[in-house]
Amino acid sequence: MQTKFGLKTTATLVIAVVCSGVLPVPSEAQDGGAAQPIALDAISLPPGFQIEVYADGLQAARQMALADDGTVFVGSFGQFTGAPEIGNIYAVRDTDGDGAADEVMTILSGLTVPNGVAYRDGALFVAENNRITRYNNILADLQNPPDPVVLAEMPVNGINHSWKYLEFGPDSKLYVPVGGPCNICENDDPWATIMRMNADGSELEVYARGVRNSVGLAFDPGAGDLWFTDNGRDRLGDNLPSDELNRATARGQHFGFPYCHQGDVLDPEFGEGHSCSDYRPPVVKMGPHVAAIGMTFYRGDMFPSQYKDQIFVAQHGSWNRTTPLGYRVAVVRIQDGNSSGQEVFAQGFYDGTRVAGRPVDVLELADGSLLVSDDLQGVLYRISYAE
Repeated sequence: MQTKFGLKTTATLVIAVVCSGVLPVPSEAQDGGAAQPIALDAISLPPGFQIEVYADGLQAARQMALADDGTVFVGSFGQFTGAPEIGNIYAVRDTDGDGAADEVMTILSGLTVPNGVAYRDGALFVAENNRITRYNNILADLQNPPDPVVLAEMPVNGINHSWKYLEFGPDSKLYVPVGGPCNICENDDPWATIMRMNADGSELEVYARGVRNSVGLAFDPGAGDLWFTDNGRDRLGDNLPSDELNRATARGQHFGFPYCHQGDVLDPEFGEGHSCSDYRPPVVKMGPHVAAIGMTFYRGDMFPSQYKDQIFVAQHGSWNRTTPLGYRVAVVRIQDGNSSGQEVFAQGFYDGTRVAGRPVDVLELADGSLLVSDDLQGVLYRISYAE
């Protein structure tokens, strides 16, 4: 069943928005794999950890999803490569189990910003900027994928915050953010929300509101709550507002956009008459303009016990700050649904003068190692631990 904006209808839905314009494209991201090779010995990690290239040749690699047989599906960001027609989905395999991929296949191409991917019950789900699709029985023949089943049409405003991220929840529903169509504006549903639907596209509904631009979702392995990153607005200077790590405990909660930022800063244009106390504050302020995006709860046994059930977050890095922040992977310590903040886990993708890599997403493999996608280098890194 195909659903459009939560309505089981083929009628056109017109949504009135006030939009301040499309943001500039980050210059560091335009190459999507044409940057100078990164020196892995420049990446600093805690003692005992090591980083290696798991796979390369994945132009503008973005979200990753793990299949039952160990295949890693990878979305891409065609619009940022200078060749919008690329729009690839990759399948990556380590067939000999040596910790490095020996097969990298382009299984789909020509899609429109297919940033998001998810795998469930033998099917690959893909989030383009304008629709959510499903490819049934995808592993049967990766060289000849089936035709897509269109599950839902998504609203589009150019490429402005239109990159999507997919994650299945413990309720078996598929969650997908719909970013705000602007830097800062008032908007109606489904803009600036996180939506969810059944795996067949039915019952599409808004789950959370006031979410400016989330490109990272994960579910608490204990409580089952939805956690998500959110990128703060621009043009309030270098140090405001902070990007956020949020926790949604029930449907219908509002996280502030466009009225309140980082839980305690009213917007100078839209905040009048509002109170930050009316909205859900972030659990962690991730830092101004760090571009916190892909995230995961670590559930494996390879890493030391202090990392168990903690959150790893990829920080893509600033494009609009005098002194850039981000370009790293952070770990957020969580206990009883609360956190004292974040600490840097992997850094060195930016040396103060040159951007050498831009982490996008994090994915745990079956052996407990962690993959990190990099859309500037077009590679997947594997982080492992040995005493």
